[in-house]
Amino acid sequence: MSRVVLAMSGGVDSSVAAHLLLEQGHEVIGVFMRHGEEAVEACAIDGQDKTSSPLLPILNQRADHKQGCCSASDAEDGRRVAERLNIPFYALNLEAEFRGIIDYFVDEYSIGRTPNPCVMCNNRIKFGKLFDYADSVGAKFLATGHYAQLAHGDDGPALTRGVDAGKDQSYVLFGIKKKYLSRMLLPVGGYDKPKIREIAGTLGLNVAEKKDSQEICFVTSGKHDQFVRARRGTDSESTAGDIVTTSGKVVGQHPGIEGFTIGQRRGLGVAMGEPYFVVQIKPADKQVVIGPLSDLGCSELTASDTNWLVEPPQGSFRCLAQIRYNSSAWPAEAEVIEDGRLRVKFDEPQNGVAPGQAVVCYDDDRVLGGGWID
Repeated sequence: MSRVVLAMSGGVDSSVAAHLLLEQGHEVIGVFMRHGEEAVEACAIDGQDKTSSPLLPILNQRADHKQGCCSASDAEDGRRVAERLNIPFYALNLEAEFRGIIDYFVDEYSIGRTPNPCVMCNNRIKFGKLFDYADSVGAKFLATGHYAQLAHGDDGPALTRGVDAGKDQSYVLFGIKKKYLSRMLLPVGGYDKPKIREIAGTLGLNVAEKKDSQEICFVTSGKHDQFVRARRGTDSESTAGDIVTTSGKVVGQHPGIEGFTIGQRRGLGVAMGEPYFVVQIKPADKQVVIGPLSDLGCSELTASDTNWLVEPPQGSFRCLAQIRYNSSAWPAEAEVIEDGRLRVKFDEPQNGVAPGQAVVCYDDDRVLGGGWID
């Protein structure tokens, strides 16, 4: 049918996506994205110039199996799947592009915001740079293993939630450019996760029981605060300071505001006799403000840098608004205001509204658009 570039991470979702695309008659080209400064070392090909070309076939795994930022073992898993399915498999060196994602991650945490690098990666790289690559090889479509769906109606393609509500990833795709919807394929969005694993097992794919990644791809330790401090360097100003209650009482100290996010309960390092949560971060004062659950609720927010997958709404409109990837969407009244920003008023106060995260508006299961919480 059509030539398709498929982003292959070495996981079960993108691996089964390759099979599903082949079943539909497409010509599939698998692409693995090298990300981070360690990518060249971790995935280097013996005897080959590492800088001669941005497009390099992965032929073998690093002998010590050490996982760098790009995860050599993931690359090897992807290569094996591609071999079994008899499709070409390439690695793209996107170190410079991923460095921009990492810088954004570090900068946001350093000023008391909570970044979402997965959304930013989708916007800039997976549905940005990879479209450039697709164009360069004459591919009509770009596909990924995201759990979301595309519906086609009279008003054009629409991005909707995936069948598996527990795995739905439509939230992290809100920022893609509307013009790309007609060139996207999301093969696994119509299945639930157990079925995807079943298909992988039936095909004899080595990734059938591979665990889902739980951490940010470039923070391999899982300790994002340590990563941020290391990335900022020893010469940067410390963000350590006081932990205070909403009344201003100092109840402890913290090693850096980059270790906290709004709504956080665990790891506060203070005992208050009842559950306390991070309700505010004050970067200028280097303070982390904590309070009981009753202090956490937020009824209204504004968001900037909006992106719409429908015609931008005029006036106020009803929607379901989601403020975190792993949270539910709740009824709200939304309105596009000055400078294209978005105001959202929830019917009921929401906990964990964190500056730096995205708010995404839905009409039932359809993604309308969203922005970055101020």
